[in-house]
Amino acid sequence: MDETTELLKRVTEAHGVPGYETEVRAVLRELMEPLGELSQDKLGSLICRQPGEGPKVMLAGHMDEIGFLVHHITDDGFIKFIQLGGWWDQVLLGHRVIIKTQQGDVTGVIGAKPPHLLAADERDKVVKKKDMFIDIGATSKDEVEAAGVRLGDPVVPDSEFVVLANGKTYLSKAFDDRVGCALVVDVLRHFNGNGNSHPNDLYGVATVMEEVGIRGATTSARAVDPDVAIILESDIAGDVPGIKDEESSIKMGAGPTMLIYDARMIPNLALRDLVIDTARELEIPLQFSAIQGGATDGGAIHLHGTGVPTVVIGVAARHIHSHGAILHRDDYDRAVRLIAALVEKLDPETVARLTR
Repeated sequence: MDETTELLKRVTEAHGVPGYETEVRAVLRELMEPLGELSQDKLGSLICRQPGEGPKVMLAGHMDEIGFLVHHITDDGFIKFIQLGGWWDQVLLGHRVIIKTQQGDVTGVIGAKPPHLLAADERDKVVKKKDMFIDIGATSKDEVEAAGVRLGDPVVPDSEFVVLANGKTYLSKAFDDRVGCALVVDVLRHFNGNGNSHPNDLYGVATVMEEVGIRGATTSARAVDPDVAIILESDIAGDVPGIKDEESSIKMGAGPTMLIYDARMIPNLALRDLVIDTARELEIPLQFSAIQGGATDGGAIHLHGTGVPTVVIGVAARHIHSHGAILHRDDYDRAVRLIAALVEKLDPETVARLTR
């Protein structure tokens, strides 16, 4: 594995659901520490500053992944859970999970009433999360508690990073949005002692609790007080069976994406055009994405203070919000080049023009 593959493997395999980001934050802290001045807001978002004299440019990717929370243990030793972030019921049954307890990690599997015992008219119905449970092989509540499981313990998908057959595509949990965190790290590396400079005050931020209401973006924006923001995200690839082009034309391997609309933000138009022009200059294919049923950290950051010109750049992934998503390395590498080139252009005059 090269350095970028190792980076993606390390950040995706780390655990960290919303509000419980300690493990992944420690990994990102280690990666960011050599790259600038490191600080942390009081919700836990990491902020790495590369000082400069120009406008404050904020790069933001969220470190939390979707997961679950233990909220009830039955007398016969089954664990009921609530979701942290959006899960589709169809992707849950039969998957292994890890419960993070004070005594260490406990492995379990998500189960439900077996189909053999369902009435014929129930077998074709989707099992709801409320009817599922986590089974750690216990036969009583006492056994579960003896294993260290307590109410409020976080639960993460048990899934490892894999390089797939063609060598260019990667399978892992948590690409949403560890890919954004990796982009932050790689762009900071680009400007750290490599003879590359930026005309601004650059902040790379790994936010917390995006999946439960873009909370870390709200507090970290207050800490940074940015003049312009670039949100780095995992986008939704539409190149799978059953999706029409008018629903999504985003294809894995066809270049980084830029959101032209989501449920919480419309991008700053001048900044949007700067992204388009920069991609064209670099001969980087750029895809355009519109997401009506979701939002990003940009929803909070663009409303900070009297407003922050904000845009979202993404790397398309198939099967996000599941135990295993797939993305293409070429999209990632092109995104790094594009973001670094944008940062180099965001001098005082250019940033001032964004809001004229």
